[in-house]
Amino acid sequence: MSAGTRTPTDPAGRRVLSAALFASAPAEVLDFLLPLWAGSTLKAGASVVGALIAFEAVLSLIVRPLAGELADRFDQRRVAAAGAGLYALSFAGYALADSLPVAFAAAGLGGAGGALFWVALRAWTGQEARDGDGTAAYGKLLSAEGQGAFVGYLVAFSLLERTGYPALFWLGSAACVLAAGLLLRGPGRRPAASPGADAAGAGGLMRRGAAERRLLPLMVVSAVTAAAEAGLWMLLLLRLQGDLGLSPNEIAMVFAPGFVVFVLLPEHTHHLTDRLGRTPTMIASFAAGALFAAGLAVVSTPLAIAVFWTVAAACFAAQIPVEQATVAAASGGRIGRGMGLYETARLAGVVAGPLVMGVLYEELGWVAACAAAAATSAVGAVVVPFAVRVLRLPREENKAATQSVHMTEDGEDMDTSKPEPAQPSAEPALGPKEHARKERRDWYIHTVAFVLGQLVLWALDSSWLVWQITDGSVPDDQRGPLVWLGRIWLTIWVIDTIWSWSYTIWPREKKAKS
Repeated sequence: MSAGTRTPTDPAGRRVLSAALFASAPAEVLDFLLPLWAGSTLKAGASVVGALIAFEAVLSLIVRPLAGELADRFDQRRVAAAGAGLYALSFAGYALADSLPVAFAAAGLGGAGGALFWVALRAWTGQEARDGDGTAAYGKLLSAEGQGAFVGYLVAFSLLERTGYPALFWLGSAACVLAAGLLLRGPGRRPAASPGADAAGAGGLMRRGAAERRLLPLMVVSAVTAAAEAGLWMLLLLRLQGDLGLSPNEIAMVFAPGFVVFVLLPEHTHHLTDRLGRTPTMIASFAAGALFAAGLAVVSTPLAIAVFWTVAAACFAAQIPVEQATVAAASGGRIGRGMGLYETARLAGVVAGPLVMGVLYEELGWVAACAAAAATSAVGAVVVPFAVRVLRLPREENKAATQSVHMTEDGEDMDTSKPEPAQPSAEPALGPKEHARKERRDWYIHTVAFVLGQLVLWALDSSWLVWQITDGSVPDDQRGPLVWLGRIWLTIWVIDTIWSWSYTIWPREKKAKS
């Protein structure tokens, strides 16, 4: 298999996905623990905690364009490994911090490390999948990030009260060192130039500055909608805690179904994207975001909110991979720069969104904030067709429409009166027996992880499955976040078992994409 056609299913790709899992676990948990740690350990006030978080975010914003340049010039896995190394130093700094200067230094290392790690990793994914199914590759990467977050929170809830913050930070540092080691395995190589990078038409996108100009509308859409989503998320947490009086565990239960969907769906949603095309998938996602925001203005029960959030999470699981694959395809031979711009745009939105939405909420109230978020997502759905069209991607097509616009070889638009047949996928289809064997092999790995996790929960007296088998129910004094996490994990494992073994009981080929 050539260097230009590998996907995240070969050994190098599996190491990349494993590195994403190991690094995302402590990184996601840190976002939750950092304010609590700074307040309890360093006795920092709200303004200092806010400054600490802002310092990390701003430094990450500054480094992201540089990370894109480095990913285009050097081996992307080595750049990501450097980011993982800075991540490790950051967690070690938090573990040793006994003063604010040390904490700010650790935050700075974490911001820079995160920029290098994620930009380079996403650039590598786009580079290796550019001749195959880029959306599927980015879906696998997003799924690995979600799995890492799940594992990270499980470990954090298990160990925090028993070991304290330093041990947890040291464990995070070790996980990042392991991620760096995985990325450094194998021979290094410079990023391959994309064919036709200097050609005319679509190749004009590769010229310095051309990609940035054509990506600008999509970057604006990503930044603005990310701002609305992040701001609404913050306000929803405050509403669930303040207005509805839910405890942290109850809040977690509201978001749990959507989180499970967000973890499981990304590596499968490319099948929908293959049928519909990039633009319809993103339109549907933004429309679902608008529905979610508008729905929050009129519903108030935790169950209704959980339903709305689960639907929105499913759409986000489809949107993010296709968005990243679109950026990679439009960036051509400079995928690192394109990913740097994309990451910068989204992070800028995430930083600004809570501030803007917070002011809007305080001045005009909850309904106005929801309406603003819904309007933003609706505008995104309207603008995204233009944002994708200006990229002039040769293979972009709307398979569901009766009218399609395609690119000729010289880069000009050509109207057609009927839809074109689907392009064949570069990923070879598996026969029934091979497909069933792959599903069983994946199930064995998932089952080993499930059994080990249940053993850990049993040792902590927090296994819902063991309590149900031995006592028939969980005692009230044993109920907590670990118990419901274990129950959710059991549900996931049961669904995974039924799905995986269905291919053995009922062998079937993948349907031809059309």
